[in-house]
Amino acid sequence: MPFVAWFTVVVAGLIIVAAAVGLLRVVLHLKVVDSTLEQVTGGVQVVAAKTATVPTALPSVNASLAPVRDFCDSI
Repeated sequence: MPFVAWFTVVVAGLIIVAAAVGLLRVVLHLKVVDSTLEQVTGGVQVVAAKTATVPTALPSVNASLAPVRDFCDSI
């Protein structure tokens, strides 16, 4: 093979290696983003679980405040 053909193969190989390294870096960054999003999702689920008890406790709170409501209505 002539020199120009080998030079073309080497340059093409270098371009492919550089593209592969760039894609590998993108994959690694996406894995970090995925991990962060999983943590955020977990935090949101914790907040949702802690605030989910408010509607279930609301009828008992309203029942406890019934005497106060009756007193305010009498005024």
